[in-house]
Amino acid sequence: MTRVRNRPRPRRWGALLIPALVGLSLASDSQLDPWRRLAPGLELASFTVDRATVRVMRIDPDQWETVALAASATGGAARTARAWGREFGLAAVVNAGMYATDGITHTGYFRTGSHVNNGRWVQRDYRQVACFEPREAGLPAFTLVDLDSVPPDRFADRYDIVVQNLRLIGKPGRNRWSPSHRRWSEACLAEDSRGRMLWILCRQPLDMHAFNEMLLRLPLDLVAAQHLEGGPQAQLWIDSAHLDQVSPGPPSESSIDNDDNALTWPIPNVLGIRRRSVFNSE
Repeated sequence: MTRVRNRPRPRRWGALLIPALVGLSLASDSQLDPWRRLAPGLELASFTVDRATVRVMRIDPDQWETVALAASATGGAARTARAWGREFGLAAVVNAGMYATDGITHTGYFRTGSHVNNGRWVQRDYRQVACFEPREAGLPAFTLVDLDSVPPDRFADRYDIVVQNLRLIGKPGRNRWSPSHRRWSEACLAEDSRGRMLWILCRQPLDMHAFNEMLLRLPLDLVAAQHLEGGPQAQLWIDSAHLDQVSPGPPSESSIDNDDNALTWPIPNVLGIRRRSVFNSE
Protein backbone atom coordinates (compact mmCIF):
# COMPACT_ATOMS: atom_id res chain seq x y z
CA MET A 1 0.00 0.00 0.00
CA THR A 2 1.29 3.44 -0.90
CA ARG A 3 1.44 5.72 2.08
CA VAL A 4 1.00 9.44 1.52
CA ARG A 5 3.23 11.86 3.40
CA ASN A 6 0.51 14.05 4.92
CA ARG A 7 2.96 16.45 6.52
CA PRO A 8 6.59 17.33 5.92
CA ARG A 9 8.86 15.60 8.39
CA PRO A 10 11.91 17.02 10.15
CA ARG A 11 15.19 15.60 8.86
CA ARG A 12 18.00 14.10 10.91
CA TRP A 13 19.89 17.36 10.63
CA GLY A 14 16.84 19.19 11.96
CA ALA A 15 18.68 19.64 15.27
CA LEU A 16 20.26 22.74 13.76
CA LEU A 17 17.63 24.96 15.35
CA ILE A 18 17.44 28.71 15.68
CA PRO A 19 15.59 30.76 18.30
CA ALA A 20 12.10 32.12 17.78
CA LEU A 21 12.19 34.96 15.27
CA VAL A 22 9.86 37.40 16.96
CA GLY A 23 11.70 40.63 17.73
CA LEU A 24 14.85 39.80 15.78
CA SER A 25 16.30 42.34 13.38
CA LEU A 26 16.01 41.86 9.63
CA ALA A 27 18.70 42.55 7.07
CA SER A 28 18.86 42.26 3.31
CA ASP A 29 21.83 42.05 0.97
CA SER A 30 21.06 45.66 0.04
CA GLN A 31 19.64 47.98 2.66
CA LEU A 32 18.26 50.33 -0.03
CA ASP A 33 16.77 47.90 -2.52
CA PRO A 34 17.15 44.15 -1.97
CA TRP A 35 15.83 43.26 -5.42
CA ARG A 36 18.10 42.70 -8.37
CA ARG A 37 16.56 42.51 -11.81
CA LEU A 38 17.26 39.31 -13.71
CA ALA A 39 14.96 40.07 -16.64
CA PRO A 40 11.79 42.10 -17.24
CA GLY A 41 9.27 40.89 -14.69
CA LEU A 42 11.77 38.70 -12.84
CA GLU A 43 13.69 39.72 -9.70
CA LEU A 44 15.75 38.02 -7.02
CA ALA A 45 16.36 39.06 -3.40
CA SER A 46 18.13 37.59 -0.38
CA PHE A 47 17.24 38.41 3.22
CA THR A 48 18.93 37.42 6.48
CA VAL A 49 17.04 36.83 9.72
CA ASP A 50 19.40 35.82 12.51
CA ARG A 51 21.15 32.78 10.94
CA ALA A 52 18.44 32.11 8.37
CA THR A 53 18.92 33.17 4.75
CA VAL A 54 15.73 33.56 2.75
CA ARG A 55 15.99 33.73 -1.02
CA VAL A 56 13.01 35.04 -2.95
CA MET A 57 12.35 35.12 -6.67
CA ARG A 58 9.56 37.53 -7.61
CA ILE A 59 7.77 36.80 -10.88
CA ASP A 60 5.31 38.88 -12.87
CA PRO A 61 2.89 36.21 -14.19
CA ASP A 62 1.79 38.51 -17.01
CA GLN A 63 5.32 38.39 -18.43
CA TRP A 64 6.27 34.82 -17.46
CA GLU A 65 4.23 31.74 -18.29
CA THR A 66 3.96 29.01 -15.66
CA VAL A 67 4.57 25.42 -16.75
CA ALA A 68 3.73 22.39 -14.58
CA LEU A 69 5.57 19.14 -15.30
CA ALA A 70 4.78 15.73 -13.85
CA ALA A 71 6.81 12.54 -14.19
CA SER A 72 3.50 10.71 -14.61
CA ALA A 73 3.07 12.57 -17.92
CA THR A 74 6.68 12.43 -19.14
CA GLY A 75 7.70 8.82 -18.80
CA GLY A 76 7.61 8.29 -15.05
CA ALA A 77 11.15 9.43 -14.22
CA ALA A 78 11.79 11.94 -11.42
CA ARG A 79 14.50 14.52 -12.08
CA THR A 80 16.31 17.21 -10.14
CA ALA A 81 15.05 20.76 -10.67
CA ARG A 82 18.15 21.40 -12.76
CA ALA A 83 17.43 18.39 -14.99
CA TRP A 84 13.78 19.38 -15.44
CA GLY A 85 14.82 22.89 -16.41
CA ARG A 86 17.48 21.87 -18.88
CA GLU A 87 15.34 19.23 -20.58
CA PHE A 88 12.33 21.50 -21.05
CA GLY A 89 14.13 24.80 -21.63
CA LEU A 90 12.84 26.60 -18.53
CA ALA A 91 14.23 29.76 -16.99
CA ALA A 92 13.59 28.56 -13.42
CA VAL A 93 12.15 25.55 -11.60
CA VAL A 94 10.73 24.92 -8.12
CA ASN A 95 8.90 22.01 -6.46
CA ALA A 96 5.20 21.64 -7.25
CA GLY A 97 4.58 20.13 -3.81
CA MET A 98 4.99 16.98 -1.73
CA TYR A 99 4.47 13.54 -3.21
CA ALA A 100 3.45 10.06 -2.10
CA THR A 101 5.84 7.20 -1.41
CA ASP A 102 5.20 5.85 -4.92
CA GLY A 103 7.53 8.66 -5.99
CA ILE A 104 5.06 9.94 -8.59
CA THR A 105 1.73 11.06 -7.13
CA HIS A 106 1.26 14.58 -5.77
CA THR A 107 -0.29 14.49 -2.28
CA GLY A 108 -3.11 16.90 -3.16
CA TYR A 109 -5.15 17.50 -6.28
CA PHE A 110 -2.86 18.17 -9.25
CA ARG A 111 -3.84 18.75 -12.86
CA THR A 112 -1.77 20.25 -15.66
CA GLY A 113 -3.70 20.75 -18.88
CA SER A 114 -5.65 17.56 -19.53
CA HIS A 115 -3.25 15.40 -17.52
CA VAL A 116 -4.46 14.57 -14.01
CA ASN A 117 -1.68 13.40 -11.71
CA ASN A 118 -4.00 13.21 -8.68
CA GLY A 119 -7.72 13.78 -9.08
CA ARG A 120 -8.56 13.55 -5.37
CA TRP A 121 -9.18 16.70 -3.36
CA VAL A 122 -7.64 16.37 0.13
CA GLN A 123 -10.02 17.67 2.80
CA ARG A 124 -7.69 17.89 5.81
CA ASP A 125 -4.89 20.49 6.02
CA TYR A 126 -4.59 20.99 2.24
CA ARG A 127 -6.65 24.16 2.33
CA GLN A 128 -5.05 26.19 -0.44
CA VAL A 129 -4.86 25.82 -4.21
CA ALA A 130 -2.46 27.44 -6.67
CA CYS A 131 -4.04 28.28 -10.02
CA PHE A 132 -2.09 29.23 -13.13
CA GLU A 133 -2.85 30.07 -16.76
CA PRO A 134 -6.56 30.88 -16.93
CA ARG A 135 -8.78 29.43 -19.61
CA GLU A 136 -11.07 32.46 -19.55
CA ALA A 137 -10.39 36.13 -20.19
CA GLY A 138 -10.43 38.45 -17.20
CA LEU A 139 -8.99 36.02 -14.65
CA PRO A 140 -5.57 36.60 -13.04
CA ALA A 141 -2.67 34.68 -14.58
CA PHE A 142 -1.85 33.35 -11.10
CA THR A 143 -3.70 33.22 -7.80
CA LEU A 144 -3.77 31.32 -4.52
CA VAL A 145 -7.26 30.30 -3.42
CA ASP A 146 -8.29 29.36 0.14
CA LEU A 147 -10.66 26.40 0.02
CA ASP A 148 -12.56 27.46 3.11
CA SER A 149 -13.54 30.60 1.20
CA VAL A 150 -14.13 29.22 -2.31
CA PRO A 151 -14.97 25.57 -3.19
CA PRO A 152 -13.05 23.87 -6.05
CA ASP A 153 -16.05 23.70 -8.38
CA ARG A 154 -16.04 27.49 -8.51
CA PHE A 155 -12.59 27.83 -10.06
CA ALA A 156 -10.72 24.57 -10.81
CA ASP A 157 -12.00 24.11 -14.38
CA ARG A 158 -11.24 27.72 -15.21
CA TYR A 159 -7.45 27.26 -15.03
CA ASP A 160 -5.04 25.14 -17.03
CA ILE A 161 -2.84 24.30 -14.00
CA VAL A 162 -4.32 23.56 -10.56
CA VAL A 163 -2.21 22.40 -7.60
CA GLN A 164 -3.51 21.78 -4.06
CA ASN A 165 -0.99 22.09 -1.21
CA LEU A 166 -0.67 22.66 2.53
CA ARG A 167 -1.59 26.23 3.43
CA LEU A 168 0.96 28.34 5.29
CA ILE A 169 -0.54 31.83 5.10
CA GLY A 170 -4.18 32.44 4.24
CA LYS A 171 -5.62 35.56 2.66
CA PRO A 172 -5.32 38.34 3.64
CA GLY A 173 -1.93 37.60 5.26
CA ARG A 174 -2.97 35.37 8.18
CA ASN A 175 -0.54 32.88 9.70
CA ARG A 176 -2.42 29.58 9.76
CA TRP A 177 0.11 27.46 11.70
CA SER A 178 0.49 27.13 15.46
CA PRO A 179 3.95 27.06 17.12
CA SER A 180 5.54 23.61 17.10
CA HIS A 181 8.78 21.87 18.04
CA ARG A 182 8.96 20.39 14.53
CA ARG A 183 11.31 22.19 12.16
CA TRP A 184 12.43 21.82 8.57
CA SER A 185 13.89 23.82 5.73
CA GLU A 186 11.29 25.17 3.36
CA ALA A 187 10.44 25.86 -0.25
CA CYS A 188 7.14 27.68 -0.64
CA LEU A 189 4.98 29.52 -3.13
CA ALA A 190 3.46 32.89 -2.25
CA GLU A 191 1.36 35.68 -3.71
CA ASP A 192 1.80 39.38 -3.02
CA SER A 193 -0.82 42.13 -3.01
CA ARG A 194 -0.12 42.93 -6.67
CA GLY A 195 -0.73 39.34 -7.78
CA ARG A 196 2.93 38.57 -8.35
CA MET A 197 4.26 35.08 -7.72
CA LEU A 198 7.01 34.54 -5.14
CA TRP A 199 9.19 31.42 -5.02
CA ILE A 200 10.85 31.27 -1.62
CA LEU A 201 13.62 29.04 -0.29
CA CYS A 202 15.01 28.92 3.27
CA ARG A 203 17.57 26.23 4.12
CA GLN A 204 17.61 26.94 7.86
CA PRO A 205 15.19 24.56 9.66
CA LEU A 206 12.32 26.48 11.27
CA ASP A 207 8.94 25.66 12.68
CA MET A 208 6.30 26.84 10.24
CA HIS A 209 4.66 29.31 12.60
CA ALA A 210 7.99 31.15 12.98
CA PHE A 211 8.68 30.83 9.27
CA ASN A 212 5.32 32.40 8.43
CA GLU A 213 5.86 35.25 10.88
CA MET A 214 9.25 35.90 9.30
CA LEU A 215 7.73 36.07 5.81
CA LEU A 216 5.01 38.45 6.97
CA ARG A 217 7.64 40.77 8.49
CA LEU A 218 9.86 40.82 5.41
CA PRO A 219 9.20 43.56 2.79
CA LEU A 220 7.36 41.14 0.51
CA ASP A 221 3.78 42.38 0.91
CA LEU A 222 2.54 38.79 1.18
CA VAL A 223 -1.17 37.97 1.17
CA ALA A 224 -0.94 34.15 0.95
CA ALA A 225 1.59 31.29 0.88
CA GLN A 226 1.62 27.51 0.61
CA HIS A 227 4.12 24.78 1.42
CA LEU A 228 5.87 23.12 -1.50
CA GLU A 229 8.55 20.92 0.09
CA GLY A 230 11.08 20.64 2.90
CA GLY A 231 14.49 19.05 3.42
CA PRO A 232 16.76 17.94 0.55
CA GLN A 233 13.79 17.67 -1.80
CA ALA A 234 13.24 21.45 -1.59
CA GLN A 235 14.81 23.05 -4.67
CA LEU A 236 14.90 26.36 -6.52
CA TRP A 237 16.90 26.44 -9.74
CA ILE A 238 17.57 29.33 -12.11
CA ASP A 239 19.20 29.18 -15.54
CA SER A 240 20.71 32.58 -16.22
CA ALA A 241 21.13 31.69 -19.91
CA HIS A 242 17.41 32.51 -20.28
CA LEU A 243 17.67 35.87 -18.54
CA ASP A 244 18.69 39.46 -19.33
CA GLN A 245 20.77 40.02 -16.23
CA VAL A 246 21.73 43.64 -15.65
CA SER A 247 23.42 42.94 -12.33
CA PRO A 248 25.20 39.88 -10.89
CA GLY A 249 22.74 37.04 -10.52
CA PRO A 250 22.73 33.37 -9.61
CA PRO A 251 25.29 31.04 -11.16
CA SER A 252 24.50 29.97 -14.70
CA GLU A 253 22.64 26.66 -14.89
CA SER A 254 22.83 25.91 -11.19
CA SER A 255 20.78 25.89 -8.04
CA ILE A 256 20.95 29.14 -6.12
CA ASP A 257 21.06 27.25 -2.85
CA ASN A 258 23.16 24.15 -3.42
CA ASP A 259 25.47 23.12 -6.27
CA ASP A 260 26.19 19.67 -4.85
CA ASN A 261 24.13 17.24 -6.91
CA ALA A 262 24.76 14.52 -4.33
CA LEU A 263 22.56 16.48 -1.92
CA THR A 264 19.84 17.23 -4.47
CA TRP A 265 17.03 14.70 -4.75
CA PRO A 266 15.15 13.86 -7.96
CA ILE A 267 11.58 15.15 -7.67
CA PRO A 268 8.58 14.00 -9.73
CA ASN A 269 6.52 17.19 -10.03
CA VAL A 270 7.70 20.75 -10.63
CA LEU A 271 6.65 24.24 -11.56
CA GLY A 272 8.68 26.13 -14.12
CA ILE A 273 8.58 29.45 -15.92
CA ARG A 274 9.35 30.61 -19.43
CA ARG A 275 9.06 34.01 -21.03
CA ARG A 276 5.71 34.73 -22.64
CA SER A 277 6.05 35.10 -26.41
CA VAL A 278 4.47 38.55 -26.41
CA PHE A 279 7.38 39.76 -24.27
CA ASN A 280 10.04 37.84 -26.18
CA SER A 281 12.38 40.26 -27.90
CA GLU A 282 13.71 37.62 -30.26
